Amino acid sequence: MAKVYERIADELRQSIRAGELLPGDRLPSETRLAAEHGRSVPTIRDALRLLQDEGLIEKQHGRGNFVRRSRTSIFRANSRHQWEKERVRAPEATRLETGATEHDTGLQIDDLVFHAAYSDGEAGPELAEALGVPEGTALVVRTYRTRYAAERAPFNLVTSYLIHSLVEQNPDLLDETKEPWPGGTQNQLYTVGIELDRIEERVTARPPTPEEAEELDLPPGTSVLLLRKTSFDLDNRVVEMSDVTLPGDRTEMLFTTPLERW
Repeated sequence: MAKVYERIADELRQSIRAGELLPGDRLPSETRLAAEHGRSVPTIRDALRLLQDEGLIEKQHGRGNFVRRSRTSIFRANSRHQWEKERVRAPEATRLETGATEHDTGLQIDDLVFHAAYSDGEAGPELAEALGVPEGTALVVRTYRTRYAAERAPFNLVTSYLIHSLVEQNPDLLDETKEPWPGGTQNQLYTVGIELDRIEERVTARPPTPEEAEELDLPPGTSVLLLRKTSFDLDNRVVEMSDVTLPGDRTEMLFTTPLERW
């Protein structure tokens, strides 16, 4: 038998799903809900906490409880990499029209707020092994955050690693002010004569760190997907690697594998 707070939560849940309470609407105060249901405030808080854990409502300190607004979904298919490669040699005007984030979300370029930061780094043991370079190799470390202008959290958290010696012949590739780069990383590598042969993606999942949960604005109990993207050139060298942290509550990933015919 359902507990009292679960029954109250179910009534509120049905009101949200029926559209009686719309995204952004403020719920009645805890004392008012307690009076309406003839229950104690602690019981109401248990019901509200259950809805918060489900991501249906959010508590805004000093303001009350609100129906959580649905956020823009991210649909990431492995076909995006071929789509990016086909645009590498397109005119700049064409590459400026859209990018990978727009491709994954259906938004327009003017809908987005973009931030990039570059720094110098060195390959420690784990990165050196992943990149196939000696420890201490100079790297260009790039972090990216892109969000929908109407939302406060980025779509993902991206850290990208380039081997400094592979890209230094084009000074623009060391300059964060050149971002967002038309055509993305594949076009950047093309400017120094690198063509990609394949991209490998490894996906795992885990609970978020407190910092990740805050930056991605995750509902309680939501996991993150960890994607490591490794790009290989025609000589089988690793030429770029990215670690991408994706919010589990609004990310869908699709992997399509063509099979050879008999």
